[in-house]
Amino acid sequence: MVKKDFPEFLSEYLTSYLPNYKNVSKNTIASYCDTFKLFLKYCRDQKGIPVEKISFKSVNQEIIFDFLEYIEKERLSCTNTRNQRLMALRSFFKYVQAESPENILLCKKVLNIPAKKHTTKSINYLTKDEIKLILKQPDVQSKHGRRDLALLSLMYDTGARVQEIIDLTPSDIRFESPEFVRLLGKGRKTRDVPLLKNTANNLHIYLKENHLLDESAKCYPVFTNRNKNKLTRFGVMYILDKYCKMAQEEDPLFKTHVTPHVLRHSKAMHMLQAGVDIIYIRDILGHVSIETTQIYAHADMSMKISALNTLGKTETPVLPIWLENKNLLEWLQNLGR
Repeated sequence: MVKKDFPEFLSEYLTSYLPNYKNVSKNTIASYCDTFKLFLKYCRDQKGIPVEKISFKSVNQEIIFDFLEYIEKERLSCTNTRNQRLMALRSFFKYVQAESPENILLCKKVLNIPAKKHTTKSINYLTKDEIKLILKQPDVQSKHGRRDLALLSLMYDTGARVQEIIDLTPSDIRFESPEFVRLLGKGRKTRDVPLLKNTANNLHIYLKENHLLDESAKCYPVFTNRNKNKLTRFGVMYILDKYCKMAQEEDPLFKTHVTPHVLRHSKAMHMLQAGVDIIYIRDILGHVSIETTQIYAHADMSMKISALNTLGKTETPVLPIWLENKNLLEWLQNLGR
């Protein structure tokens, strides 16, 4: 019996283990595939190991560490990206060590490669006025303008990830009170997020105009391009960037770089500032851990200032008299007399 090697394990891991046993989403599998594409090309181009000849004998801890350094220094990827690639590799070798005990030492060495520490960046978010400025830009007299308003208002109102928005179908939206949208998030977990009346109305008008409320269209993508194909991440970014540039023409102080995730951050910050319990914010955003949501509480400068102002209202204690004496030694000498 021929023993399985690297190619067979990788194929089974990506096509069977992840989707069938781990129930991992297509997007996560695609991300893992990208990691291994880069790794195999690195082994071929930088280490001289042909893809068809790669095996556990040719793969070791040093090659993987060099690959991670290559990602960061040659491809100029950020530390987060480097750590994400490492996480994909670790996941694969964790699977291998359970299926192939003879490779357990190699797997253990790979699993011991530490993630690289990185500096946490401050959260980029928009003020409520800046959100309003973006949402007033689409021309609601045009069909595409109405689509764009429905898209952007839904992204902000739900705080959804861009992939969750472009994967939406009409069957995921409820217009009867209470209105809500059902989002499919990370780990294939669904969550129901309530909609504001205006957002629901914009969305209903758009769907009705495009015959997406018909029973036969329940599984169609909600947001499509001019060719009636599902919008891509790039398409959503293009639409948002278009209206941000228009907003900047109206207000030169408007932020220049706004991504779809900035809208998500903005919604989270605005809910926090409005006094919404962080538990509810976690559920709306679809975070697994409350610790992920806590970053917004740490980032909200207005809440920090408010807390400091509250402290400032307390009576300042009188300083001990010895702190007023510049010559501490003289004071001590007088005290002993």
